[in-house]
Amino acid sequence: MASVVLTRCTSGRLPALAAVILLLSAVPAVRSSQGDKEPVYRDCVKLCVRTNCTGVRLRGFEANQPHYMALTGWTCRDDCRYQCMWTTVGLYQAEGFRIPQFHGKWPFARFLCFEEPASALASLLNGLACLLMLLRYRSTVPRQSPMYHTINAFSLISLNAWFWSTVFHTRDTYLTEKMDYFCATAVILYSIYLCCVRTLGLRRPGVSSMVGALLILVFTSHVSYLTFVSFDYGYNMAANTAIGMVNLLWWLCWCWQNRRTLPYWWKCGSVVLLLHGLALLELLDFPPLLWILDAHAVWHLSTIPVHFLFYSFLIDDSLYLLNTEKMGVKVE
Repeated sequence: MASVVLTRCTSGRLPALAAVILLLSAVPAVRSSQGDKEPVYRDCVKLCVRTNCTGVRLRGFEANQPHYMALTGWTCRDDCRYQCMWTTVGLYQAEGFRIPQFHGKWPFARFLCFEEPASALASLLNGLACLLMLLRYRSTVPRQSPMYHTINAFSLISLNAWFWSTVFHTRDTYLTEKMDYFCATAVILYSIYLCCVRTLGLRRPGVSSMVGALLILVFTSHVSYLTFVSFDYGYNMAANTAIGMVNLLWWLCWCWQNRRTLPYWWKCGSVVLLLHGLALLELLDFPPLLWILDAHAVWHLSTIPVHFLFYSFLIDDSLYLLNTEKMGVKVE
C-alpha cells in the first residue's frame, strides 16, 4: 500500500462550550457503502491512523492544521479516510470499475473545509434567495395583511433549513446530518400549515390551530423516532414523500378552485409542481462531475429561481387579501 500523505493543517484552543459542541457535532454519521467495505480502503485507513494519528505525528498534524479545518471538526482520522478514499477510487478507475460510494455518499474533492462544495454553495445561494425575497416581501406587504406573520414565520423556518443544509454539506457529522434532515421536514410541514391557514384558517382560525397542533405532534414524533429509535433513511424518505404529497395536492386543489378568480394562481401551481418535479433529479444519482457536481447539487441549484416565483405569488396574494379585507369581501 502506498503511503498516505496527510493534508497539513492548524489547531487552536477553543472555548470550553465550543469544544463540547464541536465534540458532539464531530461524531461521524454511521453509514456503509461499497467503497468503505473494500479491504484495501480499510487497510489503508488502519495503516494511516497507526502511522500518522498518534504521538509526535498527531501533534504535528494538529499544530499545522488550518483553523478553519479545526473549527469544522476535521480530525487526523478524517483526513486518513479522505486520502484513502482517493487511493481506492484510483484503483477502481485503473481496473475500469464503476466509482463506488463511501459512507453513503459519492467521493467529492474537498475545497478548504467544504466536503461537498457545489451542494454547499447551492444551499447558500438558496438561503440568500430566500432572504432577499423575504426582505422584498416585508418592504412590499403591510403588516396588516392577514397572512403577513404566517409567511414571515415560514420564511424564517426556510432560512434555518438552508443554513443547516449549507452546514451539512460543508461538514457531514452526526449532528449536522440530523439538523439538515429535521429542518427540511419542518419546512414541508410548515408549508402544509401555510396552506391550511390560507385555505381554511382565515375564516376558521380554530381549524388551522388544530391542524398546527397536529403537525407539531407529527414533527415531534418523527424527530423522536429518528433520534431515539432508529435513524432509518428509508423511513425518513417515505415520511417526507407522504407529507410532500399532502402539501402538493392541497395547494393544487386550492389553485384549481381559484383559477378563475385569482389571476396569479398559476404562480403557486407552477411552484409546487416545479419543486416536486425537480426533486426527481435526485433519482439520477451519478458520480460527481469533476468530483464536485452531483445530482444532489444540481437539484439544489435548480431550486434557486423557484424562490423568486413563490414570493411573487405570496406578495400578490397578501396584497389581494389586504384589499379584500379592507373592502369587507369574503375571502376564498
